[in-house]
Amino acid sequence: MSAREPSWWYSTGQEPIVAQALGPLGALYGVISARRMTQPPRYRAKIPVICVGNFTAGGTGKTPFVQMLIRLLRDAGHLPVVLSRGYGGRVTGPHWIDQAHDLASEVGDEPLLLAADAPVMVARDRAAGAAAIESASAARPRATVIVMDDGLQNPALAKDLTIAVVDAARGFGNGRCIPAGPMRAPLAAQLAAVQALVLNHGGGLGALAVSLEAGLRQYGGQTLSAQIAPAGALDWLRAQPVLAFAGIGVPQRFFATLVAAGADIRETALFPDHHAFTAADARRLLAAARAQQLQLVTTEKDTARLTGGTGVLAELAAASRSLPITLQLDAAGVATLTDLIAHHAPRRS
Repeated sequence: MSAREPSWWYSTGQEPIVAQALGPLGALYGVISARRMTQPPRYRAKIPVICVGNFTAGGTGKTPFVQMLIRLLRDAGHLPVVLSRGYGGRVTGPHWIDQAHDLASEVGDEPLLLAADAPVMVARDRAAGAAAIESASAARPRATVIVMDDGLQNPALAKDLTIAVVDAARGFGNGRCIPAGPMRAPLAAQLAAVQALVLNHGGGLGALAVSLEAGLRQYGGQTLSAQIAPAGALDWLRAQPVLAFAGIGVPQRFFATLVAAGADIRETALFPDHHAFTAADARRLLAAARAQQLQLVTTEKDTARLTGGTGVLAELAAASRSLPITLQLDAAGVATLTDLIAHHAPRRS
């Protein structure tokens, strides 16, 4: 979503009138989405396809999980290629990401970020994107597995293994479908479509995890426990008070990660998810940081959107540091995920 999600999606207490008024529209959206998910795929790739998606609109920690999955696949001897819709960009594809020349405004911020870990194909038509990956020129290493970033509800491409990342702290809000709530489809339909749930819990699993484990068990699925953590040395983060800014799905999670890493946050600035920064944004952030002698800190996704900017946007990019993050599974979770890959997405000769 390019705009901020409605606060009442996740509000507690009595449900707002607006959610009730939009309830019938959300129910219709849910019916259509669930029916669409059961349609036969238009294309089955010659190599395994692992889909990583969300049950809800907004951020759950999906991108760091995809990065971790790429590393795990490489360790297992795979040559993964990421297939992305390129949300937020203008390019429809199929198009191979070129980190040296592509801009987030053209191809989206997530594909640019993931291109540091593996080759990335952007294609609005997922079937066409998979076919383009398979027909890549001899100059490009032959992929052995496609990691489809998002698209859990998209039936165009057959999936061999489907994994959903769930923000266990926020859950599913009011449980309604878009626009009445954050759900992309009814929960039962989405549970039936996945082989695994990654519960991004941030320190503790509650009643939601127990409920999801029970719900997924009837479909033979597995649950894995995960946690977001900073990556790399953090001395720089503690050396100076911070102005933290973010244009992601759940900026509060990023700010909490900074605090847990020892940052002294004096000011925060929130922007809509996938926000395209303007010169006015840059001037405001730079002025605030200079006035209080603060270090500007942002997310890797926001850094990707700032890359390639000119003028004051380039100045903001140069003055800002990003906090790399990783999603950590425990040893049991890594073993479970490795087994799922071996069973559902083995290397094909």
